[in-house]
Amino acid sequence: MKKYIPNTVTCLNLFSGCIGILLVLKGDYYGASYCVIASGVFDFFDGLLARALHVKSLIGKELDSLADVISFGFLPGVLMYTLLQKVTAYDYLPYAGFLITIFSALRLAKFNLDKRQTSDFIGVNTPMNTFLILSLPFIGDRYPDILLNVYVLLFITAVSSLLLVSELRLFSMKMISWSWKDNRYRYMFLIVSVGALIVLKVLAIPLIFVLYLLFSWGHFSQERPTA
Repeated sequence: MKKYIPNTVTCLNLFSGCIGILLVLKGDYYGASYCVIASGVFDFFDGLLARALHVKSLIGKELDSLADVISFGFLPGVLMYTLLQKVTAYDYLPYAGFLITIFSALRLAKFNLDKRQTSDFIGVNTPMNTFLILSLPFIGDRYPDILLNVYVLLFITAVSSLLLVSELRLFSMKMISWSWKDNRYRYMFLIVSVGALIVLKVLAIPLIFVLYLLFSWGHFSQERPTA
């Protein structure tokens, strides 16, 4: 029976994503946030369980990507669609939000085939991108004049979509060792991110997103040979 456990957890990721999409369509962004967090937890533990139980399989890998397309691809696309609907009178313009879904699917397909992404990422991972998009309605409540603007939302859609399939090298939290020397940028990122969340709460998410890019650059730049 143990071989079914990781796939069951993956299906819970998918289930949470489906519920989250319905909540987004109802305008319940808080409820959708909890669903995305649950999906993220399930997405983390399915692979961990597969490795711990020695039951990694090809079907598990494919199922994981299919679940992620829903939870971290379709859901943020629907969310951006709903936000664009609120700020434009054009009927078809909000469909541009689904560029996030398209590029998320492309990113996941690349991940499955790219042998370079065994321990780190090439391009922004879909859960990180989803949390960025998910923060927008909450930040928009505080700063509607700045964020709830069609040009700003289209800009965020375009940039986040391109970052998903970019060649940016970004670290994951899979650490070979616990040493400070090898992981100082990971540790600094975690410390600063936790501090920012405590102080700024949801407003910290775009900052954490940018910090992730910067700390990843610092992490990989230390690997370059010096002259």
